[in-house]
Amino acid sequence: MLIASTLVLAGLGLVVVYAATRSTYPFEPTYFLKRQIVFTFIGIGAMVAVASIDYRRLEQWAYVVFGGVVLALLAVFVIGRSSVTTGTGGTTSGVAQRWINLGPFQFQPSEFAVLGVIGALALYMSRHEADLGPKRLVPLAGIAAVPLLLVVKQPDLGTAIVMVVVSFTMVLVGGVKLRYIVGFALLGVLAFVAGVDLHLVHSTQLQRLTSFLHPNQGALGANYQADVAKNAIGAGGLKGAGLFKGLVTSLNYVPEQSTDFIFATVGEQLGFIGSAVVIGLYGVMALRMLRAVQAARDGLGRLLCTGALAFLVFSVYQNIGMNIGLMPITGIPLPFFSYGGSALIVFYASVGLVLNVEMRRHRIR
Repeated sequence: MLIASTLVLAGLGLVVVYAATRSTYPFEPTYFLKRQIVFTFIGIGAMVAVASIDYRRLEQWAYVVFGGVVLALLAVFVIGRSSVTTGTGGTTSGVAQRWINLGPFQFQPSEFAVLGVIGALALYMSRHEADLGPKRLVPLAGIAAVPLLLVVKQPDLGTAIVMVVVSFTMVLVGGVKLRYIVGFALLGVLAFVAGVDLHLVHSTQLQRLTSFLHPNQGALGANYQADVAKNAIGAGGLKGAGLFKGLVTSLNYVPEQSTDFIFATVGEQLGFIGSAVVIGLYGVMALRMLRAVQAARDGLGRLLCTGALAFLVFSVYQNIGMNIGLMPITGIPLPFFSYGGSALIVFYASVGLVLNVEMRRHRIR
């Protein structure tokens, strides 16, 4: 069921990516679709590779992968680029420096940082499962904080928020006492406030994070993207305008409608019924991942599945939430739908982790 729901979502995602981008380059309407198909095959290959090798054998590589991710995040500041080709055509530039060019494609290390944190946290907590007292908290916090700070520095607050949610979910399931978690949460809040006061967090980022609290800010304000996305979703009604027929998304009125705001394309063209089917498929995935958490035979497997589950659920919740104005705009992709290679490969690899644990739940070390 996990494999089936993943592949069905991926297939629907390809159709929606084409619907969102076919008018971008009129002389080559399948440009983005063909690239997304390539990313999909790479992602499926990554899923199969991750699922094939017993996760207990992979545990010796967890810290190596974590170190590689940290090095890649550092490399962004040396050879990284601050612009990226978007799903609506052209190139956008800004203060964010997140991508490394790999020939015709762009690699975003911050997406892979989530996997690195999941693996390293799972390994550390499983090895010290019986002794997660105060002396273990500093290394535990360091594993999460090092890549997190590098991601914030890029800046990529969306991925940073995902890392925070995934880390807190894992330490809670891993057995760290609640008072320690609350203490770290308070320290995190204080650090964020200090970052705002010291202008480490850009004013534009803060505005995007808080704009959803002021929905009547105006069409030209920080809520412009969310306003247009909500208009598109509302225009879809119950049954939708039909594939390739939505006026708002067919004419590329929604900014980033093939990446961050691809759910607006789903809402307008497939309507409430199509959107409910998509959310239902995510629900099937989440339930199967939860079953893997419950069935895991050891702490390492349980924590790996927990991290993957938190990663998927929060990404879906946050992306759809910002499309309908309930969550801040943070640039988190919709799993298996948003155009882009790095995120797609990471989501497939996350499913591979869960499959790995699920397939070996009856085996004893």
